[in-house]
Amino acid sequence: MGINTHIADYDWNAALAALAWQVELGVTEVMNESAIDRYDLPEKQEPVLAKAKPAAPVIHEAPKVDKTLAAQTAADACADLAALRTALGTFDHCDLKKGARNLVFAEGNPEAPLLIVGEAPNRDDDIEARPFAGRTGQLLDKMLAAIGFARNSDSPATSAYLIPAVPWRPPADHVPSDDEIAMMRPFLLRHIALAKPRVIIVMGNTACASLLDQSGVLRLRGTWALAQNIPVMPMAHPAYLLKNHAAKRDAWADLLAVQARLKS
Repeated sequence: MGINTHIADYDWNAALAALAWQVELGVTEVMNESAIDRYDLPEKQEPVLAKAKPAAPVIHEAPKVDKTLAAQTAADACADLAALRTALGTFDHCDLKKGARNLVFAEGNPEAPLLIVGEAPNRDDDIEARPFAGRTGQLLDKMLAAIGFARNSDSPATSAYLIPAVPWRPPADHVPSDDEIAMMRPFLLRHIALAKPRVIIVMGNTACASLLDQSGVLRLRGTWALAQNIPVMPMAHPAYLLKNHAAKRDAWADLLAVQARLKS
């Protein structure tokens, strides 16, 4: 049985009641006013578009910085020691800076004929923000006095200028890595170029590695080297001499060689 229906404005409940009434009358199918050709297909079907996947987020990696080149650029731009100190203070590419209290730049008269390059700062140096502090500094002062020099002499001619090879204390006083030494080398070389000493003493392995690109200070000591056309004498660090008293004899011989070189 079929029924030709005309859809009126029904609400939901009225439409459901009308459908139930037609079912009760025996209606089995619904007829439209016009026949439908089930074989009639559209000439062109719209393609079914696959659901687009959300685009993966674009992650922009920060460009890698050549830290040694950045140090070289910063050091080359320094026209004087004040600018060099500022450049070191604002240089943030060296991780040693993050764990240190203070920048250890220098002490003494920069016009001194004698420049001493020490190791990376230790705990005393870091606290006092000056190189060769504490017991090692006390021993160094005695060594310098023995050949007529002092870090705080009133006369530039008898002054010594002290700088560290690396300006920040490494965590737990570990030896700076080769990368850290290479990164800080441009600042060290610029420091020497601005100070213009006549003679340089490098004390300890880090100082030798930084300026002479060699290690083994006990093997190198007593033999003159050259850096930036300046005579360089490698020596044992005062911290080593405090623990190895027998090495003081060799240190005294090295100091006499430095004294003679300065007099000549």
